[in-house]
This record gives sequence, structure tokens and C-alpha cells, in this order.
Amino acid sequence: MAQVDLTNVTDVGVEPGTLPDTMAAWVIRQEREGEPIDAFQMEEIEVPQPGAFEVIVRVMAAGVNFNNVWAALGVPVSVFRSHPEEDHHIGGSDASGIVWKTGEGVTKWKPGDEVVIHCNQASYEDIEVHGLDPLAAPSQKIWGYETSWGSFAQFTKVQAQQLIPKPANLTWEEAASYGLTYFTAYRMLIDQCRIQSGDRVLIWGAAGGLGVFATQLCKLTGAQAVGVVSSPEKGALLEQIGITGWIDRGEYAGMMRRGGESADEEKARFKESRRFSKAVAEILGGPPDIVFEHVGQATFPTSVLTVKPFGKVVICGATSGYSLDFDVRYLWMRQKQIIGSHFANAYEANRANELIDQGLIRPVLWRTMGFEGVAEAHQLMRENKHLGKISILVGAEAEGQGKTAEGPGAIRAEVGA
Repeated sequence: MAQVDLTNVTDVGVEPGTLPDTMAAWVIRQEREGEPIDAFQMEEIEVPQPGAFEVIVRVMAAGVNFNNVWAALGVPVSVFRSHPEEDHHIGGSDASGIVWKTGEGVTKWKPGDEVVIHCNQASYEDIEVHGLDPLAAPSQKIWGYETSWGSFAQFTKVQAQQLIPKPANLTWEEAASYGLTYFTAYRMLIDQCRIQSGDRVLIWGAAGGLGVFATQLCKLTGAQAVGVVSSPEKGALLEQIGITGWIDRGEYAGMMRRGGESADEEKARFKESRRFSKAVAEILGGPPDIVFEHVGQATFPTSVLTVKPFGKVVICGATSGYSLDFDVRYLWMRQKQIIGSHFANAYEANRANELIDQGLIRPVLWRTMGFEGVAEAHQLMRENKHLGKISILVGAEAEGQGKTAEGPGAIRAEVGA
């Protein structure tokens, strides 16, 4: 296979409307699944052509998410089970770029348009797309994880409905940094929980990739929010973006559920959870109406205990484990609700993006790396050595490019739960 010139990735050699034959891409293949630093390798790949209602986008910058650490490792399941029709996986579920070629039926977009890409795909033919929610469609997949042709390449192939106008107040790397986490948080709070002014909200991992957006959405909607963080430095970041108050989780380490506790251990854990619940209520002026969950096993029993009667626990993931064990009496006797949520649909993604465009919500970006850093970035994430959101420059020659209007831009910060 021909060697790709890493020094020339910012030059695609063709004008919008025309595609080159091949492109540079970071590729995972099934036979080398394992540590990201080895699983990701640079290859020269044929550039895909757009099908009906599809668009080829020249990637200017890409965002790094944990889903492609899983793709590299091949766990919990191999991505090749999701797209067996392709023998390669080009990951990347966040991107900013330029529309380069449109397929048959695409009328809303034209070559040269600057866009952000959201990562939900579904078949146009599924009836759920036309009246329920694309997230309910049997064909629903996360682009760049459950599909190939993600953003770690010079060009990517997407459905036209995935395109969103790029906020003019952001650089390419800033615009590539927020979609997956922000749009997930938006659906959880705005559409699933219908958050209102005056609501009280508990946010786990409030300085993490999801939490920084949950915190800003609470501030914007007039809700009171308490965030759980791992250090005073993280608490200071939350104060900067509008948190009501924060709690250092280290002061309540005994409330975390490991699984398999003895009766005495569970009694002690439950006592710590009650102490934590009181601290939350003191900060918020009452128990939370909503708990923003994505931690899972370690925190879920405390979430169900802490949320007020008739309150809602909304969950989109389980970073500490997905087998949940909690006292269900606090659920049914106090008529609480558990709501599952997964990413966002195109309408939600566009509505959420308008708030970025208006400067009302800001991305939080830690570090930007060159295209040669894709494998390294995922290895950092695998080893938990990253300190926040990483963007990758692809078509952009340097940081700071792509901004065409005044606006606050991203917050540069070390973030983490």
C-alpha cells in the first residue's frame, strides 16, 4: 500500500466538487485490535463517493471520544460486527469541515459550505425517522463508531441530515470539540427532562465532557445545579461557567458502590449516601428534581436515593459499570422516574448548536494535536492521561483558523470528573 505523506495532509489537491482518488486516514483493522497506539495505523484509502442523500465532507478538524478507544480495543464488542460490509474502520464521531461533494437528492447543502457533523445515522426508509424519533429506528447507528468513514481522515462520508452550520465564532478545532457530548447533554435535560427555571439539578462528573455542558444548560435555563467533582480546581472551573455549588467526591468516597458489598458494608455505604444527599439539599435549597447520570454502578444507588419524590434520574451511560444494584423501594414508594437517553436527533442537535452560535453555550477544549497524533490521543484517553477534550487538526494547517465572526469561542481548561 502506498505511503501517505503526513506532511501534506492539509493539501487535498482538488477544488470543492471534485474528489481525489485516495486519502490519508487513520484505520483500525480487525486483525490488529488492541492498544490504540498499535490498532490505529495511517493508510492510504480510496475516497468514498456519496450515495443518495449523502455528502462527502473535507474534514478540517476532528474530535476525540472514548468510543474509538473501544473501537481500537475491540471491546465490549468489535466494531466490525456493526459494519461487516467494510474490512476497515475509520473512527471519529466529531468533526468540523467543508462540504466537498453532494449526492443525488441533496438540495440544502452545496460544495464550500462550512459545517459541523452530528453523529446520529438512521435509514431514510425507517418509519420511526418520519414521526417518532430517529433514535428509535432499527437502523440507528453512531457514525464513526458503529459505522466506518469517521472523521480521522481527509474526507468523510455522512448523511446530509448530519450536517449543521458551523458557528462562525469558533475555530475549526473548537467546532470539532463539542458535538457528541453537548448534544447528548442537551437531549437529556431539555427534551427528556424538560428542565425549567427553578429546577434543582445534581450533576455527576460536572467538570467532565458531559458535565460542563449540563452545567451551562442549567445556568442558561435558570435551574440551580450542584456538581460533583474530583478536585477544588474542577470546582473553580464550574464556578466560572455558572454552577450554584459543588461537592468534592473525595469527601464522600464511602457512598460509591463497588458491587458485592456485605450487609454491614452496604449499611455503611447507605449512611454515606444519606450524608451526601443532605449536603446536596443544603446547597440547592431542597432535594434535586433531576439527577444527571452517566457514571452508573458507583453512583446510581445514591442518585435514586437523592432525587426528590416524583423526580427524574436521566442516564446516558455507565462509566463505572452497567450492572446496577439499588434499593428499588426508594423508586416506587416515592414515585421517582428513571429515564434512558442516547445522543440526540438532528432537530435537537441543530437547536443546541444555535446556542453555541449565539455564544450562550461554550465548548471546553483542553488540547489540540496534529493529524499525526490520532493514535497517541486515543492512547492518552485509554490510560486516563488526558485532561479534557482533545481536537485533531486535519485539513486546518494550524490552530486558530476558521473563525470568521466575533464571539467568545471555547473555554481552554483541564476538565474531568
